[in-house]
Amino acid sequence: MELNGRVVVVTGGTRGVGAGIARSFVEAGAEVVVCARRPPEVPLPKTRFASLDVRDADAVRRFFAELPRLDVLVNNAGGAPHRLLADAGPERHLRVLELNLLAPLAVSLAAYERLKQTRGSIVMVGSVSGGRPSPGAAAYGAAKAGLENLARSMAVEWAPDVRVNTLVVGMVRTERSHLHYGDEDGIAAVSRTVPLGRLAEPSDVGAAAVFLASDAAAYITGASLLVHGGGERPAFLDAATVNKET
Repeated sequence: MELNGRVVVVTGGTRGVGAGIARSFVEAGAEVVVCARRPPEVPLPKTRFASLDVRDADAVRRFFAELPRLDVLVNNAGGAPHRLLADAGPERHLRVLELNLLAPLAVSLAAYERLKQTRGSIVMVGSVSGGRPSPGAAAYGAAKAGLENLARSMAVEWAPDVRVNTLVVGMVRTERSHLHYGDEDGIAAVSRTVPLGRLAEPSDVGAAAVFLASDAAAYITGASLLVHGGGERPAFLDAATVNKET
């Protein structure tokens, strides 16, 4: 899965999952450009940083128009604070939809001509929140569900020139995990709910992104690859009394 000489853009690539994806592409030999509103606190080795707000459609168009070459686009920028639906007005929820669904659409459209020239690919970074109820992150889950559907439609419309796939990502251990799961005991407890017994590392997501962008996945488009360690153990298995000792 070597990507020597290929140019990769990773949005939101300065920390967390995005930084892990960027590192994986560097290790595969690619030339990597990471985009975010602010530069990383610690520069990522062998990457180039570009200041870009993916919600600014004009800036996005200028950025891709100035790129001499593009082989892979990773739409990773996104996220949302924990917010119950009734605790905020519609404007705040619309911002979540804008960042996680409308911005990847605008970025993909701006990158399309460049990707078409190289017969490149797009990797959407989705979430398991798009396929299950997401209390406290309902707008985020709805956006990620839309993103996965958008990717499948793009894959059909843009074939055979541009492949489009989605990584459906579960829980990932990053520098901000404590904000979601608490201290080390909390992270360990959450990890035990995952069949593989741990949270993903950013490099796990990065390796999957490299695969989808590589020639090893040349016949894969419109696909959703689950990167979630087996998902969640069904609650009824622990609630049922069958085969339990009395």
